[in-house]
Amino acid sequence: MCWSYRSCVLSALPGSDPRVATCRGKLQSKRCKLNQEINKELRLRAGAENLYKATTNKKLKDTVALELSFVNSNLQLLKEQLSELNSSVEIYQSEGLDYVIPMIPLGLKETKEVNFMEPFSDFILEHYSEPSHIYEDAIADITDTRQAAKTPTRDAQGVSLLFRYYNLLYYVERRFFPPDRSLGVYFEWYDSLTGVPSCQRTVAFEKACILFNLAAIYTQIGARQDRSSEKGLDAAVDNLLRAAGVFRHIFDTFTNAPSMDLKPQVLEVLVALMLAQARECLFEKLLLQVENLPPGRDCVQVLFGEPS
Repeated sequence: MCWSYRSCVLSALPGSDPRVATCRGKLQSKRCKLNQEINKELRLRAGAENLYKATTNKKLKDTVALELSFVNSNLQLLKEQLSELNSSVEIYQSEGLDYVIPMIPLGLKETKEVNFMEPFSDFILEHYSEPSHIYEDAIADITDTRQAAKTPTRDAQGVSLLFRYYNLLYYVERRFFPPDRSLGVYFEWYDSLTGVPSCQRTVAFEKACILFNLAAIYTQIGARQDRSSEKGLDAAVDNLLRAAGVFRHIFDTFTNAPSMDLKPQVLEVLVALMLAQARECLFEKLLLQVENLPPGRDCVQVLFGEPS
């Protein structure tokens, strides 16, 4: 399938963002490029370190040591650029709210493409003894849904798309990933905080990464709400609490995290951060209620719920 046709298919899926259509999408595209550059430098460093350990030639060791120093400098620079990109919270905020403290949303984890067609087709033929060609459309749908889920929109449709792929993974894991063999399908995801790639063949890792992106989308939806109104603040609180709940679920169910952003310590911080931001929104809602008090109404009655 050519890329132009595949792009049309993905854009037709509800909840998929073509990535170049919004400022948030352009920011995510920059993160994707940085992740790839970090991965390239990490591979160069690994190769140089192996050569340094293997060689006994002093001149070659000195040359490799110089190369390692250069690669480490590049890595540090790239990680600083990624850190600066992660600090760009203004682009996620609602317009015209310069007088409020910006919410802190999270960027999405990036991943490499996975094509399920060949390994699933072989497994169907070998394990279920059925002609695989009759399932090609279904397998293509799984691949396309995963591809679309890489760029979810910042709304309810984007959330639904991530849930759809997550639910597909439940059935995929039960039917195509037996515990006693490997299909040769590997899921590679980049750490959203450091840009370092991690690769595993377990569906549990894929699920955790999809849930992380689901929580990230909730943080972005929460950050974009109009916090000058009680309705907007209620929506912000709802989405931030949902994000906290998803992070807590990852913490409770996913173990042996290969990337920093899925470590239990980081997830605990993210849960606390989302809860703190939700409390901030509740406090802003109380301030709005106090500002809109009718003459003669005591603000203490609003703050503590005392009868008038």
